[in-house]
Amino acid sequence: MASDVIDEGAISVPAQQSAAAAPKRPPLYRRRFVFVYVLLGAALAAALAGIVLALESTIHPSPAWSAWRPSGGGLGATRQIADQVAPKYRLPGGNQLVDVIAKAPSVSPGSQTIPVHYLAVRGTKGSGDQILDVSSSNSVMFSLCGLGPSCSIATGKASIARGRLVRREILELALYTFKYVGGIKNVIAFMPPRRGAQPQYVVYLRKDDLAPQLQLPLAQTLTPKTPLPNAITAREVRLVDATTESRVFSFSLSQAQQGDAILVLAPLPA
Repeated sequence: MASDVIDEGAISVPAQQSAAAAPKRPPLYRRRFVFVYVLLGAALAAALAGIVLALESTIHPSPAWSAWRPSGGGLGATRQIADQVAPKYRLPGGNQLVDVIAKAPSVSPGSQTIPVHYLAVRGTKGSGDQILDVSSSNSVMFSLCGLGPSCSIATGKASIARGRLVRREILELALYTFKYVGGIKNVIAFMPPRRGAQPQYVVYLRKDDLAPQLQLPLAQTLTPKTPLPNAITAREVRLVDATTESRVFSFSLSQAQQGDAILVLAPLPA
């Protein structure tokens, strides 16, 4: 019975047969060349993909954000924006709605111009006040001034529709400013008062407030043809109210102990 059991470990294989059965390994240099060729092929494919993308962007460039843009930057650019936007806004009789003055954060209670260094935004119930440093590097002020007393609109009758058109103009000014003037994070726009009253309201917009609109071409947010007060489309009524109505504040001027001017913004009653 023992002769029927074969011990595999006891079988001897000739040396030549063992060597022939072993698989041949490619030389080390050959494997290195294959690796290099793979790397070169990947690099070539990436370069071709880049060329295709570059040609595609040249043939089909992404649309410009707006048909017009200011040149340069800083306060000069904001003044160009004011000059570009203001003439487009008209009253039914054809007169310009308001003049727009762009300036660094400052107030002029008399003949003297006082720089504003701080913006204090009063909190509503459950939220605290915000104190913000403002300067010409991060903020711009627009004064929307009619030709009547105290910058009121001289002709026509005050109405909700006319006030909304003023806010639409402020929205357009802010969009251009945030898009094209580097570093600006705050736009403070003084609204014209009713005839016989003093200016008391501002629209305060932050760049973050308009982030969705800044991602779209301007023509998708506001129609290129500026409407008259009673001709704003329902879509734009919703847009203007959603972006600006909650950002209307009454304003006052205060002074810190060290003499710095503080513009104080208070939310309107609900």
